[in-house]
Amino acid sequence: MAELNFNAGDFVELRLAKDEIKARVLESSDKNVLLLKLDSGYNIGIPKENILAGKVLRRFKEEDKEGIELKKREELKSIGLVITGGTIASKLDPRTGGVKPLTDIDEFARFYPELFNVANVKKIDVPFMIASESMDSAHWIKIAESVKKMLDDKDISGVIVTHGTDFLGYTAAALSLFLRDLGKPVVLTYSQRSIDRASSDANLNLQCAARMALSDCAEVMIIGHASTNDDFCYAMSGTKTRKMHSSRRDAFKVINDKPIAKVWPDKVEFMKEYEVRDEKKRVELDLNFNDKIGLVKFYPGQDASILDFYALKYKGVVIEASGLGHVAVSEAGHNWLPILKKHIRNGFVVCAAAQTLNGRLDPYVYSNGRELVDAGIIFLEDMLPETALVKLGWVLGHRGWVGKVKEKMLENFAGELNERLGVNFSILL
Repeated sequence: MAELNFNAGDFVELRLAKDEIKARVLESSDKNVLLLKLDSGYNIGIPKENILAGKVLRRFKEEDKEGIELKKREELKSIGLVITGGTIASKLDPRTGGVKPLTDIDEFARFYPELFNVANVKKIDVPFMIASESMDSAHWIKIAESVKKMLDDKDISGVIVTHGTDFLGYTAAALSLFLRDLGKPVVLTYSQRSIDRASSDANLNLQCAARMALSDCAEVMIIGHASTNDDFCYAMSGTKTRKMHSSRRDAFKVINDKPIAKVWPDKVEFMKEYEVRDEKKRVELDLNFNDKIGLVKFYPGQDASILDFYALKYKGVVIEASGLGHVAVSEAGHNWLPILKKHIRNGFVVCAAAQTLNGRLDPYVYSNGRELVDAGIIFLEDMLPETALVKLGWVLGHRGWVGKVKEKMLENFAGELNERLGVNFSILL
């Protein structure tokens, strides 16, 4: 066994019986095992007795002192960054193998230097750092408030929000509704794989997000890889986009619409009409929200008494119904009609969105659907279930809209309803 004078964080070269590897040393709970992070991003443990020789290529303390001189480039426009968490806003802790948040401009410049070839970053705001599954409406409101402050700065052309991927769609829908009379771009972006991995999608996503933040499109958008390759990104509507894969770099897909644009670090190619930048506008916040809402997925044999539970403390639910909008109404099975009618009559709001995601609800094809219409369910056409949930909370948060819930749920505030649906958008990509 070789004599190893390594410290956590050191970048080392090791010679094994049949291989040589370069990796970073991590803290290990087992003194007989050298824990390493490979260039691929994966961690491995090697018994020290299997290491024939090793040397330090770069000490951690020496590397940790490296800095970057950040200069504003006068020829570039400025953007703002709102950091909320997620892989894209994290850096490797060389000693533990875990991650720490990137929270200042110098750090972003060190890890994402190409971003600063696209735009100057004037401000970074970190309202919180949290996993997206732990967010609630209070976090969406804080993000919206941070974004508004940056948009009010006349020197900032657009804002990027970095976010975890898993529940990004909910935040994008919320910002699409909270930010009214938007005159500048608001772009949410992410990474599926951390920046220390060779296959990371973070750099391209961030560059394309910056390019879109400088564009003429004054909408809330999600930016991410268009394919598994590092070729270009899609700009996708905040209300029509969903995470459709657990790990692929092109995890996000537009549903019932087509992307707003193809985006490269140096150009934008628009694919559809969009709201045009107007810097004379001053964005207004509409942060009314009622959290007493639920999302219920209907399945065969489901007991309708679940609605009794929600109606006790909640104001409304969105039901993920069948493709056309059905739930059970058969007298021979679990008939939902009596319970639906009872609670809707008492003011409980019940909306329907399609489990199929693609396509539009049509309750008039079969008699079952027509009975549900008569019961008072609000059929939300082609709206995504998570967008529908966020919109229901937003609509119910407006006390002045009592008695107008159906009207407001079917009003197209932020492109959540596609009146042109019927075109085969897949052939247009």
